[in-house]
Amino acid sequence: MDNKTEKFFENVKNKTVAFCGIGGSNLPLIRLFKKYGANVIACDKRDRSVLGENADIAEEYGASLHLGENYLKDLGADIIFRTPGMKFYLPELNEARKNGTAVTSEMEVFFDLCPCKTIAVTGSDGKTTTTTIISEILKAKGYNVHLGGNIGKPLLPEIETISPEDIAVVELSSFQLISMRKSPDIAVVTNLAPNHLDIHKDMQEYIDSKRNIVLHQNAFGRAVLNLDNDIAFSFKDDVRGQTAFFSRKNKPENGAYLRDDGKIVINDYGKETVIMDASEIKIPGLHNIENYLAAISAVWGLADAETIRQVAVNFGGVEHRAELVRTLDGVRYYNDAIGTSPTRTVKGMLSLFEQKIILIAGGYDKKIPYDEMGKVVPSTVKTLILFGATADKIETATKAAPDYSESNPLIIRVNNMEEAVAAARENAVSGDIVAMSPASASFDMYKNFAEKGLHFKKIVNELK
Repeated sequence: MDNKTEKFFENVKNKTVAFCGIGGSNLPLIRLFKKYGANVIACDKRDRSVLGENADIAEEYGASLHLGENYLKDLGADIIFRTPGMKFYLPELNEARKNGTAVTSEMEVFFDLCPCKTIAVTGSDGKTTTTTIISEILKAKGYNVHLGGNIGKPLLPEIETISPEDIAVVELSSFQLISMRKSPDIAVVTNLAPNHLDIHKDMQEYIDSKRNIVLHQNAFGRAVLNLDNDIAFSFKDDVRGQTAFFSRKNKPENGAYLRDDGKIVINDYGKETVIMDASEIKIPGLHNIENYLAAISAVWGLADAETIRQVAVNFGGVEHRAELVRTLDGVRYYNDAIGTSPTRTVKGMLSLFEQKIILIAGGYDKKIPYDEMGKVVPSTVKTLILFGATADKIETATKAAPDYSESNPLIIRVNNMEEAVAAARENAVSGDIVAMSPASASFDMYKNFAEKGLHFKKIVNELK
């Protein structure tokens, strides 16, 4: 543990530290801060019966519980760690700041203390896959990699064992970035489109949150931006260090691109290196070519072409992302629960196959438009099965598409996942593809997209 980290935890001793949200990611932090002598409060809006064993574990680690509707009231905390999904400007958090409480987050503290090189990825789509590809390439090259952040694992609990020679590879959401005032050494922006407008006050706040990933870099930083996405490209004006672009359509001065002959090439200010043929990438889809272009632009100088190619040939992808669950009666069933926005579903499952598919979609409404998705559906979907809060919006957008006609696609409304899978099976014939890609978040019926994906997989695997 380096001196900076040591000093931080010395200052935490006897302070009252509140963690908002009693979930798997905060439990290791509760144990860590208790170990260094903090008085820890574990806060959650849910009651004990809903929290289950997590509440028991928090108490075992030494935390006192603060539960229910008023879980943020009268905490008396010196430090509050907000969970990323909380609105930054909650009245209770504003009041705490006004009264001198430090309101921070696990990622903010991690970036302040991390002694090694940091690579972070953000964007509306492709974050997790790009982050994972980067970590796989660096691990294959022999680095000790710490992978975490929005990908599901807190990294602050590992701070004691991270050495300067390691590399931290982090996925960052807009909720984490909104209050960050330190940027990574290498920052990647995959793309930006309307998302999370149920939490952010408007699109500009969402964009400005993402901008923080490059805004606080110094002259030695590298920003990797999507040349084909107008909003991500606009971040170039905020970059103080090196800018690398990636593109499927154009050749950047610095960065990776897809050549007309199908080769993936890195252009290092005029010195070009062919990495591989795009067809060698194991995980399918144009969006995954983009993910590799972004990852290559980030790791170039840390890893060589052959290491990158070997990872591309062998890496099978991340769970819940165009994941083949099973083939039954000649029908392939795909779990794409990560399709939590219309752009992600369009660039993902709706771009992968030459044939029209059976699509299961719908879920929690993040207050984002479905017009562009609606235009694509009639040419890519033969049967559209909808349920959840966004079902009406998706159906309306589809019927408004110029190419829509009655039964193109056939639209079926159901009430839940069980009915959706049953309808898909009933309407599928040998050779068909069934994909569950919600184009929506999952919070109307599930805790998160992973729970929704697991439920879909369970139902599909139980089909006789």
